[in-house]
Amino acid sequence: MASTLMRAIRPTPTPCKRGLHHASRFHLSKFVCFQFTRSWGRNGASESGGCRGFASNNSSKGSPVLGDWLCVSDEVADAVAKNKPLVALESTIYTHGALSKDLPLEHEDLVRSLGGIPAIIAIVDGVPTVGVSGKEMMRIVERGNAAKVSRRDISYLVGMGIAGRRMHGGTTISGTMLLARLAGIRVFGTGGLGGVHRGGQNSMDISADLTELGRTRVAVISSGCKGFLDIPRTLEYLETQGCAVSTFADGREGKIDFPAFWARDSGAKSPSVVNTEKEAASMILAQERLGIESGLLFANPIPEKFAVPSDEMHAAIEQAVSEANEKGFTGSANTPYILQRLRELCGERVVSANKNLATANITRATNISVELSRLLANEPRPATSSKNAFMPPHSPVFLKAQDATNSKTDVLVAGGVAVDLSCDFTGSKSGDASPQAHTSNPASITQSIGGVGHNVALAAHLASSKTKVGFCSMVADDIAGSTVISSLHQSGLDTAHVKMLQSTEHAGSRTAQYVAINDANRNLVMAMADMGIFTQYSFPEEWRSTVKVTSPRWLVVDGNWSASSIREWVSIGKDHNAKVAFEPVSVAKSKSLFTNQRGIPKLDIFPHASVDMASPNTYELAGMYEVAKENGYLDSQDWFRVIDAFGMTGARDRFVRLTSADLTDTGVPVQCVNLLPYIPTLLTKLGPNGVLLTSILGRDDPRLRDRDAEEYILARASPNHPTVGGIYMRLFPPAEKVESIVSVNGAGDTFLGVLVSGLAQGGSVEKLIDVAQKGAVMTLKCTQSVSPKLRTLEDILTKTVSFR
Repeated sequence: MASTLMRAIRPTPTPCKRGLHHASRFHLSKFVCFQFTRSWGRNGASESGGCRGFASNNSSKGSPVLGDWLCVSDEVADAVAKNKPLVALESTIYTHGALSKDLPLEHEDLVRSLGGIPAIIAIVDGVPTVGVSGKEMMRIVERGNAAKVSRRDISYLVGMGIAGRRMHGGTTISGTMLLARLAGIRVFGTGGLGGVHRGGQNSMDISADLTELGRTRVAVISSGCKGFLDIPRTLEYLETQGCAVSTFADGREGKIDFPAFWARDSGAKSPSVVNTEKEAASMILAQERLGIESGLLFANPIPEKFAVPSDEMHAAIEQAVSEANEKGFTGSANTPYILQRLRELCGERVVSANKNLATANITRATNISVELSRLLANEPRPATSSKNAFMPPHSPVFLKAQDATNSKTDVLVAGGVAVDLSCDFTGSKSGDASPQAHTSNPASITQSIGGVGHNVALAAHLASSKTKVGFCSMVADDIAGSTVISSLHQSGLDTAHVKMLQSTEHAGSRTAQYVAINDANRNLVMAMADMGIFTQYSFPEEWRSTVKVTSPRWLVVDGNWSASSIREWVSIGKDHNAKVAFEPVSVAKSKSLFTNQRGIPKLDIFPHASVDMASPNTYELAGMYEVAKENGYLDSQDWFRVIDAFGMTGARDRFVRLTSADLTDTGVPVQCVNLLPYIPTLLTKLGPNGVLLTSILGRDDPRLRDRDAEEYILARASPNHPTVGGIYMRLFPPAEKVESIVSVNGAGDTFLGVLVSGLAQGGSVEKLIDVAQKGAVMTLKCTQSVSPKLRTLEDILTKTVSFR
């Protein structure tokens, strides 16, 4: 089993023995390893194309590079390939900072909350590791034996690991920069920078951080350097090293000082100034595209409310430095002694300042990375690049977020996307209009991008520019996948959460495809669907992170996922206070919601229902009802308590009055009522007969006292019932009788997309159904799976929402 956890990305796969030990011991099950044992070509990638990695800064064609393993988490590798906002985090602040045992988790959550992806960097069991989780970092810290690792120490720890002495190490700024660059990370948020020590012109006591900034292209965001260092000489040394230094003005004008860690001003003027994170991101991109290999330092002054007064800090520093000299604390022992002494002299204010300035720097770093991701998304991919230019490690396709500046969404759709092929038989429409079996037939074949999740997301996106829509799905690294991504970009959908499965890690994965064969009258004869990618692969931790970062008001889940994944999505949505809508997709897939598989908990029930709304057609409704009945969902005591509250004895006449005799005879109303405890709002699509809305009303629902709503109240609960008020059932006639249907594909998805777009803006279901039906009609008249004319609905949708 261990061989599946980690793989060497080489032309001929070779197991990583040290990495396997590392994975099994510390549960790093989502790591891949890059082995730097080959020559590197012009683009920084192996000329054979088999090794994921980056050329070292001093390498050239044919020269050797780092000869051991670099382990990079799947999430980080994926983010590098897709230019997602990545932030490197050093580990010395955790192993040697003594600030808080939960600090790794706090920093990890902070980066994610701002739309970034954290990448803690450390040496774990002798293996340089990029993307250590917060919990794993805490375990390393708890052991208390991690070494402090600068550039010079990396080969020692890795070498000892090869020899059998596996050690942990917390990387300093220089060590973190080196490993971040090798992994392809551009931005690094930290606390304070090392520098030239007082008397450094004689002792040559100069931090390795400064030389690293002179040779490793990573942008470092810090609060300047420690105030007890020689700041003017530090700035001079950085200039000699060719490191660009800029300080954030934060609205200030005139002379801007380079900060002194605990204090916002140092008395030394900053070499340059930046005003916004976008300006900083632009500098990073310019440095990269020009092939300048030195780093960049962005000084972020400590927030004013956490700064220690300069005079007080100066006096404490002078005392601590004097005592360090008297007691002989020099070299690597100097800084730890002074920091400890300052804590003693200034008390908790120094500890608080240390923690809060790190938070401010990581926040700034994440915002810069988000801006940089946006710049890269809008930049055309160059046909060729210099040997120093950054290139993604393995993916031939960029999945670009259209607008990464604000990761919050109103609607997040988690579902299928596929390449749809429609094959229309072009033989005679008279007589036998169907294609012949077992032979080739003349046809008109068109290609489009479909998939239920894609269609719902696109419809919600087109229906209103006020609704921010996110889309979470999967494609493979194949031609169909590239086609999907290109189409998503053109449609304006955000692809930040579309995961591309690499063949090196997910062998056999295929982008979903759907092939429809229609007769000469465009009636479906046969369809073939390959949607296995959505049932074979599951990434619940990434999904949880996506929902946490995007904070959607509505989460739409389609039935293309496996039963366990559907339940996972539903659970994640509820955990993050999102309303959850389920789109059944087909009769077979609709049944997954009420599965009875071992290990999958049953759905919660009203008033704490797991699913808030579903939009089945009559066949899917019947399928859901039957499997719910078979699996005992309609026999539980909780279900009976809700059903009994309705008092539905002898309800046929009421069903006929509110729907029709035909619908009642087919069982649609009674099936809806039976499923309501699990899905409190059901929108049953009736094709040319409109939509049937069935909802549970809570005891305080205003419709129970609304005269206009009175005729649609199917049943009322006892006034004393603690949760249930009644049932609202209303048949909405079709918005339009469509005589010439071009295609039925996507009409139901469009309906749900338009509806949920309005719901996310605060509209009510009953007011939005007519608008959503108009959208469905537009798609019925269109060859595409979602009609581009949905944009014309925006004014109607806005007015409908405003008159709720």
